[in-house]
Amino acid sequence: MPNTSKCALIVHGGAWTIPDEAVAACQAGCRHALEEGWAILQRGGAAVDAVEAAVVVLEDDPTFDAGIGSHLNRDGRVELDAIIMDGATLNAGAVASVQRVRNPIRLARKVMESCEHMMLVGAGAEQFAAAQGLPLCQPEELICEREKKAWTKCRQ
Repeated sequence: MPNTSKCALIVHGGAWTIPDEAVAACQAGCRHALEEGWAILQRGGAAVDAVEAAVVVLEDDPTFDAGIGSHLNRDGRVELDAIIMDGATLNAGAVASVQRVRNPIRLARKVMESCEHMMLVGAGAEQFAAAQGLPLCQPEELICEREKKAWTKCRQ
């Protein structure tokens, strides 16, 4: 087993005032993300693999505003962003304003590892995702009822 005594993995679910009714879900989601990332480190995996795995957990959990459950823009659509950096190489990849990518962190990693650019946005990023074999989803799959209600309330 690798020595993880000098490793640290910190997971947070966003910078916001968490409503009392959401505290337990946020804590559980962050704990799950931490466990996924930490398991990779304990097996001797790379830090960038641990980070990606932890962020995927958050993106798949509608408790958070990343991936499924993201805030809706002015027009009622989800636009997702992600960035990842490999501390060993200082290479980075980023995507912005994607609407059909369930896990933008996976796409950001593909940009980092397989693209001549550091950042891709919108439709071009989604075309790159498809070319790299990442599945695209329908934008509606990323919208949860909580965010529909929040958007409707904001529009009134």
